[in-house]
Amino acid sequence: MDLYKGLGLFAGGTLFGSAGIKLLSSKDAKKVYTHTTAAVLRMKETVMETVTTVQENAADILASAKEINEQRAQAEDATEADSAEA
Repeated sequence: MDLYKGLGLFAGGTLFGSAGIKLLSSKDAKKVYTHTTAAVLRMKETVMETVTTVQENAADILASAKEINEQRAQAEDATEADSAEA
């Protein structure tokens, strides 16, 4: 009984596998793969544009933060100099 079940499963798997390969290599399937790949490439371009924008904004923020810290340090130095003279 188990032998027939095993043979049946093997035959069914082989048949399903053969049909699956034919289905996956059909013109319609290739068309779907092509459109899906094109969509993924478009999405990649959009993501990369967003990443570039975020990097540019981060660079601007970093430059502004450094400028604020330099101004603050100059103000503190001026305050310390005034205190030392008094």
